[in-house]
Amino acid sequence: GVLSGEKRSCISITEREVPSSDPTDLKFSIRRDGDSYVLNGHKSWATGAITEECDAIMVLGCTDPAAERHKRHSLVLIPRDTPGLTIGRIESIYGYDHAPWGHVDLHFDNVRVPASYLLGEEGGGFSLMQATLGYGRIQLAMNGVGAAERAMSELCAWAETRIIGGKPLIDRGVVTNAIAVSRMEIDQVRALVMYTAELIDREGVKAAKSEIAQCKVVAPNMALGVLDRAIQFHGGAGISYDTPLAELWVYQRCTRIGEGADEVHRDLIARIEIANQKAKRAARLEAAQ
Repeated sequence: GVLSGEKRSCISITEREVPSSDPTDLKFSIRRDGDSYVLNGHKSWATGAITEECDAIMVLGCTDPAAERHKRHSLVLIPRDTPGLTIGRIESIYGYDHAPWGHVDLHFDNVRVPASYLLGEEGGGFSLMQATLGYGRIQLAMNGVGAAERAMSELCAWAETRIIGGKPLIDRGVVTNAIAVSRMEIDQVRALVMYTAELIDREGVKAAKSEIAQCKVVAPNMALGVLDRAIQFHGGAGISYDTPLAELWVYQRCTRIGEGADEVHRDLIARIEIANQKAKRAARLEAAQ
């Protein structure tokens, strides 16, 4: 059903009480009890869990608090109709419903499932999550490019017909400069996204960690800049429901936080770059000797 698109699953990671920028610190309890796992706690921002098509939720929780940080958590599949699982509040974003499939809180009260519902190995949840989010992050970057292209389309169409001071906006240098800058920014980010996708196909997600992080940072920031220019030249229409620009801006602003905040990805990019430069220096020194 999931593969055919008839059914959906979703993943639940975030907890209100724990900064999700460090997922190794998540506290949600998944306890082994004989041939079952018992789940207790509160999850938030579970996108898609409220839809009728969503049959199961992949829940990340702590199975061994005493283990090494990256081995504490496991991923368990929970059918949505399991007793003890209830849906809490539904989130809006800047006043928008944001996702037609909904961001919701999930409450688990002694939710019990067979141990066979464990995904992968116990303690392997962090690795599974990172592999999944790697693909999700580059998809978010693609969304950023698409949003920026829509903003460019709206801006050019508007500027050609909007008359101010007796001439269309398209004849004003400040507008053509915004269009030119936006086009250059869009194409630069698209090139990075395409390169990263090719690298993933060739060498896998792990080899593309830095590039995925770069895409996740630069794409929404680029899209926000392009959208902001389009909104500015639309005036009141840009900040209202008259155009899709305001809602697109909201989505891209959220993307700077979801699936890893900018700051977390920048730190990862820097650490990878420092290690790479160190390896290059060592190689040059060895070659010189």
